[in-house]
This record gives sequence, C-alpha cells and structure tokens, in this order.
Amino acid sequence: MTGKTAPAAKKPAPAAAKKKAAPAPKEGAAPKEGAAPKEGAPPKEEAAPKQEAPAAAAAEPPAPEQPPEQPPAPTDESAPVPTEAGAEAAPAPAEGSPAPPAEPPAPEPKVEKPKEEPPSCPLSLAVEEVSENSFTLTWKAPEQTGRAGLDGYVVEICKDGSSDWKAVNQEPFLSTRCTVPELSSGDKIHVRVVAVSASGSSAPATLEQPVLIREILQLPKIRMPRHLRETYIRRVGDAVNIMIPFQGKPQPEVSWSKGGQPLDSSRINIRTTARDTIFYIRQAQRADSGKYELTVRINGAEDKATLDIQVVEPPGPPQNLKLVDVWGFNVALEWTPPADNGNAEIKGYRVQKSDKKSGKWFTVLERCTRTSCTISDLIIGNTYSFRVFSENICGLSDSAAVASGVAHIEKTKTTYQPEKIPQRDMMEPPKFTQPLTDRTTTRGYSTHLFCSVRGFPQPKIIWLKNQMEIREDPKYIALIDQGVCSLEIRKPGPFDGGVYTCKAVNPLGEASVDCRLDVKGES
Repeated sequence: MTGKTAPAAKKPAPAAAKKKAAPAPKEGAAPKEGAAPKEGAPPKEEAAPKQEAPAAAAAEPPAPEQPPEQPPAPTDESAPVPTEAGAEAAPAPAEGSPAPPAEPPAPEPKVEKPKEEPPSCPLSLAVEEVSENSFTLTWKAPEQTGRAGLDGYVVEICKDGSSDWKAVNQEPFLSTRCTVPELSSGDKIHVRVVAVSASGSSAPATLEQPVLIREILQLPKIRMPRHLRETYIRRVGDAVNIMIPFQGKPQPEVSWSKGGQPLDSSRINIRTTARDTIFYIRQAQRADSGKYELTVRINGAEDKATLDIQVVEPPGPPQNLKLVDVWGFNVALEWTPPADNGNAEIKGYRVQKSDKKSGKWFTVLERCTRTSCTISDLIIGNTYSFRVFSENICGLSDSAAVASGVAHIEKTKTTYQPEKIPQRDMMEPPKFTQPLTDRTTTRGYSTHLFCSVRGFPQPKIIWLKNQMEIREDPKYIALIDQGVCSLEIRKPGPFDGGVYTCKAVNPLGEASVDCRLDVKGES
C-alpha cells in the first residue's frame, strides 16, 4: 500500500466500495517504495479510485465504521509476491486485456500395475424360501477374492424361455442372502449370482433348475435315522432294506444317485411314498458298496443326505507263512497280509499249533496285530506244525496259511569239546532273534514284556526304563530262560509308562531292543 490510501481511512467507504476498489491497484501494479513508477501509471491509479468510490457509496448503504488499516512499514516485504514477480518477469498487460493462460503441468507417467485375477465363483447357491410372489436365495463367499477383496454380489434373474437377464440390485452388496420380490405366481425364474471386485467379475453361480414361484407350505427335510448316519455294513448275500422318512408340502420330488449317476434299477429297487422312501437290494454284492445321495426337492428348495453302504465278506488267508527260527522251546513265525481283505480292515491274525502225536489244532494267539510272532512253551521231543488265519469284521478267513516246515523240539545235550577246538569258534556276540513289541496295558493289571536273544557266552541281560537301569525293585521281576527274556511289571501305574530297553552284553559285544509301554486308566 502507498500513502494515497490514507484519506480513505478517515471516511470509511461502504463495503461494496472497498470490494471494488481493492482490485484497482493490481491493474496499475503499484511499485514498491523506492522503485520508479512507469510513465503514465500514476494518473491512471489516482483516477480510478476517485471515480469508483462515489458510485459505490451511492449504490449501497454505508457500512459501520471500522478502524483504519495500518500501512506497512517501509521495510516490510509482505507485498503480494505474484504481483511483483509478474511485474518484473513480464511487461504489464494493457488495461482490459485478458491475462495469458497458464501452461498446464506435464502429465506424470502411468505405472502399469499387474492385472489381478477376478474372484472365483460363489459357492453353495440354494433357495431358502419361496412364497407366492418372491423367493429368497443364500450362498457362500467364493474361495478366492483377490487382494482388493470383494465389492459385493450382483443377483440376476431371467424368466424361463427368455434370454433377457435383469439385475435385481443395481449396486453390489456384501450380504450372502437376497430376497427377490415382485414376482408373479406360477413363473419359473432362472437365477445366477456374480461376485464383483475391482479386478472384475467372477463366473456366475447358477441353479440347476428354475425356481417355480408358488407358496411352499413346508420346506423339504430328510429325517435320516441315527444308525444310518454312520457307515451301514452288510455281508455279501444279505438283503439291504432301508427306509428313510422325509417331510415337505406340497409333495416333494425324491431322487437317488450314486457318484452323480442314476441307480441301476436291475439291482436296486426304490419305492417312494408321500412320507418316506425305501432303498432295497435283494442280495448285496461288494460292488454295491459306496455312497448314495438322496435328494428331496420342492421347486428350487431341496435337502440332501448321504447313505454310506459297505458290503463285506471274510478275508483271504495270509501269505508267505514261514518258520523263521527254532531254539530251545521257542519258534519264530513270519507272514504277509492277505491279498484280499474282504473289503474291510484286517483286525488281526489267529495262530494255531498242532503236535504230530495228537494231530489236533490248538489256538496259541488271538487277534495278533503283527505279521510275526514267537511261540513258546513247546514240549521237548514233539514235532509241531503251524497255521495262521486272518480276521476282519466279518470273522476268520475261510482257509488258513500253513507253514511248509515243521519244528522239532530236541533235548539240549551237553557235548564235550576237545581242547584243540579254539574257544573263539564257539563264541558269538549277543543277537536278538525276537524284538520287544509296543504294549498298552490298564492301570493296576500286571503286564509282561518278552524278547529272545542268543549268544555265547550267555549274555548278561540288563533292563532299562527311559535309559535308566532297573535295579533291585520289587515292582519289576526280570527272568531269562533258554534265551527268552521276560520282564514282569506288577500293577503298573501312570508313571510306569515309557520306553523299556533290554540290553544283552557278553565279552564279544552287546545288543539292545526297546519298546514303548502305555498305561491307561480304567474306563
């Protein structure tokens, strides 16, 4: 500001006059203090305020007086920078001429972002309710939604026989439930749902059948019996006769399938009434095993249930039964599982022995879960044969595997060895011929651990529990007889469980085997 504006402070002009008088100095670009004004500039600046002030005062009523503005100090540099810069950088434009347009800023280069894949298809689209003029849909969110997440879903409908799809909602919404209103009773409506995100739209989820718009008095519901919710097991040749009740009004449509295919009517008979459906097979075969799907549908609303049937038969005999070793009063046997398990899990094996004198078979082990065993307490002088049956939920196999060889239990004889025979030829480091086996016992019931070892000189047997040697403890009774080592654990408790090790040591070396013992509480 300059000293010429001081008189205006004594007689305040109206507000409108101030607003109009303010732009006047910008036209003349008043110079700073100490700068020489351009020729002809002062007369124009003086004339403009003197002419505009009276006109503005006559047009509007006077505004309330305000304290005069203090002129800036001579050394003040707060004058408008754009005015000074414009005056110095370029010549002032002529009065009334438009200002030159500013140059637009240069556009920033766009960085191409990698394209994101659109979301996957919504899941489990189903009809929840149908009325006279509307129906309600439900679905689940897609498996893949992308980094940006979902913007929502768009539901589209189309009348049966038409290809004109119309969106129910104009803007996507995040709810997985939607009611489509204002429909006519008797219409058949096709429906599809699309997931929408910033990267695009998913493939549509559609209903297999159109929705018939009519009132459903009772939604379809399958009342699966409790015993059919688990695997239903029958033997080969048995009849399968199953009745499954359901509900729904009006009369629901009932269908059966297996693996997505219709049932073989030559083997399976289906009879359906208004309240239940009957599944019947006269003579079940192993090929009838599988999962059968029952669907009860009313228009677009449906309910599904799965019936799992397993048809079993006795397993085949074990394979490759052989006599591994005979020592003292003991025999070791090994075999492999049967080639045919009878369409059921093998529960165990039954081992039997027969002596040559009587010719009768006696059971030695039942439900042996391993494919090897050791038979002890055989009688000296007898010759034994052995056979093994396999067992599943149906029972024992029809035939048994018989060992090709026989075991002759001879009396141990003491033979004098001449001194010329080196003693080292007779010596043998310890070797376990039958390892320990993991066991599970019940608290308070004594249990035994068995293993077999051979070696010469006779090895010293050391029992360890969790790598700690078991010394003179009345709870444990350790015995060795003809190479058979046994450890009796009397009335075990929870703290007696762990890893037990049998260690055999003689001058030529040592060997060890271990097993785990689990102690469970009484049920």
